Amino acid sequence: MFIERVRDYAKTIPAELKEKKGVYSLEFTVAERKVFLSRKKLAYSARFRVDDSRKEVRFTEMLKESSSGMSSGDSDFGPGFGFKKETFKTGMGPREGVIEQQSVLFGKQYSYTFDFKKVRSTIEEAAVQEGYAFSYHLTPAGL
Repeated sequence: MFIERVRDYAKTIPAELKEKKGVYSLEFTVAERKVFLSRKKLAYSARFRVDDSRKEVRFTEMLKESSSGMSSGDSDFGPGFGFKKETFKTGMGPREGVIEQQSVLFGKQYSYTFDFKKVRSTIEEAAVQEGYAFSYHLTPAGL
């Protein structure tokens, strides 16, 4: 079954496959840094809906960066000491290939690689093998 194949794949990432109101989600942290009283995190999120009547899987994904905590005048937060919390998305749309130091927030502090295309292509391959059409949507509203 398609969902079982995705669930098995999610364990290898590692991520947990969750379902809410017919929309499945896979989320996991790509990179995280905790220093003194600040935390920075980069997370990948994929969502999809299985439409059995149309035999279609509708898919979307995004990369989300967030940070919070005290600053010490470093370039991430600005000069001086202070407290800041921010969350923003680095963009939506199909991610291609391997990401390596792509985010401005993490680029100077991390060396990491993550193949976004592999997650999408694995889910697409499982869908096609189970007889479903696969469609990519830029926004979660398309699900």
